[in-house]
Amino acid sequence: MDSGSLISRRGILGMVGAAGAAAALSACGSSLGGGSAGGESGGGVKVGLLIPQAGVYTPLGVDMQRGWDLWLKQHGGKLGGMPVTTVVADEGESPQTGVPALQRLIQSDNVDVVVGIVSSSTALGVRDMVTESKKVLMVANAGANDITAAAASPYIWRTSFTNSQVAAAMGEYLAKENPQDSVFLIASDYAAGDEAMAGFKEAFEAGGGKIAGMAKPPFGETQDYQPFLAKIKSSGAKATFCFFAGSEAVTFVKQYRQFGLAKSVPLYGSGFLTEGGVLDAQGDAALGVQTSLHYTSELDNPANQAFRESYEKAYDAVPTVYSVQSWDAANTLDRALRESGSAEGDALSKALGQLGEIDDSPRGPWQFEGQTPKQAFYLRKVVEEDGTLVNSVVAETDPVGQTS
Repeated sequence: MDSGSLISRRGILGMVGAAGAAAALSACGSSLGGGSAGGESGGGVKVGLLIPQAGVYTPLGVDMQRGWDLWLKQHGGKLGGMPVTTVVADEGESPQTGVPALQRLIQSDNVDVVVGIVSSSTALGVRDMVTESKKVLMVANAGANDITAAAASPYIWRTSFTNSQVAAAMGEYLAKENPQDSVFLIASDYAAGDEAMAGFKEAFEAGGGKIAGMAKPPFGETQDYQPFLAKIKSSGAKATFCFFAGSEAVTFVKQYRQFGLAKSVPLYGSGFLTEGGVLDAQGDAALGVQTSLHYTSELDNPANQAFRESYEKAYDAVPTVYSVQSWDAANTLDRALRESGSAEGDALSKALGQLGEIDDSPRGPWQFEGQTPKQAFYLRKVVEEDGTLVNSVVAETDPVGQTS
């Protein structure tokens, strides 16, 4: 998810207590050692964890901090053999809060590395500041294509995804499975929705698929999707692909089933449609919805089994893609720091580029390509298991790199 999406008020309230607990864990972790600007070998490394701690993105920030804290807890509070001081800063909801927060981390807190960032607008907004400071920024969520393409910096890496990459995986899959079917595309009218639709369309049409129609409901304003659902029905489409997240995902999925489309026109989407708290809020309306994403808690590999067990034990919650992305941020920085011996930006960036395959990630093996993950995607279907809705694995794609 580009994460310029809205989270339901219910989800926010449900996570406030967890956010406080996560902050407490970070405070404990920050006593592990003193950072030294540049993170020279033998000293500590100071990491700025820039995540939402208030506002609509709080649940994502909670999951990201949980993944980060858990990795450190299981590895003696060290990255690359260096004691870690974690300084948590509030990204807020927009660049108006996120950019100044990163500036304080670099200039006042004198951190060596920054990890986090939910909003793509913030990630793009700090590009020049990060480049001028020569500090590595490891983006652990924001999905705008340009972060590692047109606006790339040698100091900005990410352990997440690109919006078009996630959607392209579904487009290619559907073209192979049902090459004669036509698909209707619908996504919120903002950058992330545009990138998702473009990624799906390019991959789907390359495989011989046909687009039955397209719609772009106003972002953050649409509450009644009935006019758009009527267009889908009249288009004759055999399936629908969508990009929605947060409260919009909840509303759209519920109205899609209420309108009667779910039985005759299967619903597909980028994985944020049914990820984390939104799936609980959607309830039975989400049954049968299929999505593509680079992680699901249901993955059957040793690394994910161990990660899920420890995560559930620590937080009494099921891990999400957001927690895995920050877990992998810690994991890749650990490897790179062992190689570089320093958190100095040029040395650390060079080491990150030489890591090769990350073979112990809960998401499965992946590697950096152009400073963003080249990774497998999972086609997931919402089913009920033991009274709980989960994203079960339907299929796995070959590794996909940045598509634009």
